[in-house]
Amino acid sequence: MSEKRDYYEVLGVNQNATSSEIKSRYRKLALKYHPDKNPGNKPAEEKFKEAAEAYAVLQDAEKRQIYDQYGHQGLEGSGFSGFDDIFSSFGDIFEDFFGLGSGRRSRSRARRGADLRYDLVLEFMEAAFGADKTIELEKMEKCPDCDGDGCEPGTRPAQCQQCGGTGQASRSQGFFTVRTTCPSCRGRGQTIPNPCSNCRGAGQVIVNKKVSVKIPGGVDTGSRLRLTAEGESGAAGGPPGDLYVFIQVKPHKIFTRNDTEVIIRVQLSFIQAALGDTITVPTLEGEETLKIPKGTQYGDTFRLRRMGIPSLRGYGRGDQIIQAEIQTPTKITKKQESLLRQFSDIESERLKSKLKKIFKGKPSKAAM
Repeated sequence: MSEKRDYYEVLGVNQNATSSEIKSRYRKLALKYHPDKNPGNKPAEEKFKEAAEAYAVLQDAEKRQIYDQYGHQGLEGSGFSGFDDIFSSFGDIFEDFFGLGSGRRSRSRARRGADLRYDLVLEFMEAAFGADKTIELEKMEKCPDCDGDGCEPGTRPAQCQQCGGTGQASRSQGFFTVRTTCPSCRGRGQTIPNPCSNCRGAGQVIVNKKVSVKIPGGVDTGSRLRLTAEGESGAAGGPPGDLYVFIQVKPHKIFTRNDTEVIIRVQLSFIQAALGDTITVPTLEGEETLKIPKGTQYGDTFRLRRMGIPSLRGYGRGDQIIQAEIQTPTKITKKQESLLRQFSDIESERLKSKLKKIFKGKPSKAAM
């Protein structure tokens, strides 16, 4: 038999790795090498078993301390028998695997399933007015063959022979008796002599599932939708977790938004800005006419009421803001240039006349 690899090396973590880092790394390996995804692939199955065994040790504080001090031989002396031991506690491993806590365990195996996250990218208009989307995700669900108990159909769990069904192991240390979680059944009081051939005793299998998501109008990047009971299935009859859909909205070519306000920039010629005009502007629902007043300046804004984004709270809509940008022509005809020079001369005369009136009313220095 080949020598066992270092458990830290198996999971790809260092000896100072936290429990969450170990759990995250194991999750990736388990999903990659799970027999459901690699049917008939013996090397993948061996890697799956190796990762599960490493996780079973490193996620358990007591076993990890023994392993850090004495290595594989120390674990064998404490009663840990490798993957055979994992089959008897596979349900608990998957409970830890999917984030169900590592505190004191109840004798009940029932645990709530883990919550899941899905990142959904929406078009600007889908976010503005809502949409019905179908997403597909990979997750763990209750094994249909064993109904989640991990036993081969027609068989039942057996009372743990090591602890007699108590879920605890006792050992004497001087005048004291120390009780710890039974290393064979991991506190459940039961073992699985005949693991389910479909889920390998885990009680859960990997499935690809399509989920319908109703997107409400008004969501924006950073919005989060919660789909109750669409997360991982619970272990041993526990309730399922939830699915959280995180929204990201693609930018639009024309529109930008500020909360429920929609902002658009329009280009005006300096003639339109000076003389005023009636123009057509795009909105979220088509085109609208907008009257540009005489003397419009660069940066002036106009507002179309209730033409913006619907409120996510379910009432009202924001406004559409139109920002004016004055466009200076780069090419003009000789006639246009002549008219502009005439306009410039008139403006110069008007400015001089205005200045004369200002200084005419001021007293001279000699009179002061």
